[in-house]
Amino acid sequence: MRESRRSPLKSAVPSNIVSPVRCCSRTACGRPAVATLTYVYADSTAVLGPLATYAEPHCYDLCAEHSERLTAPRGWEVVRLSDPSAPARPSGDDLEALANAVREAARPHDRSADSRGPRTADPMEVARRGHLRVLRSPDS
Repeated sequence: MRESRRSPLKSAVPSNIVSPVRCCSRTACGRPAVATLTYVYADSTAVLGPLATYAEPHCYDLCAEHSERLTAPRGWEVVRLSDPSAPARPSGDDLEALANAVREAARPHDRSADSRGPRTADPMEVARRGHLRVLRSPDS
């Protein structure tokens, strides 16, 4: 009896039906999926999170565009879980803090006032440089 030299995978019939890349579940959208949508009917909540490890029958895979535009039915809440591997987007607080730091750095200040030592208004302050302060320990 002669043994086959082909591996089991090579002898399998090729299929165009199953793709190794999961696509968006929305009708007529062929873009690759980046998020998974699950409905929690008991809580009237739609949960949108990172792409699940494997496809579940009651979950929906969505592309980036459809996941950003997702809305829930009236009376439902959408919970968006963040992907820890994705780069974080700057929040309004981050941008405001950056703008304040730039304004403080651009503001002209008197260098002789920094070298005078502690101010009388705040006895805990030892030195100041721009928006940063060096404070004395309350015990000393």
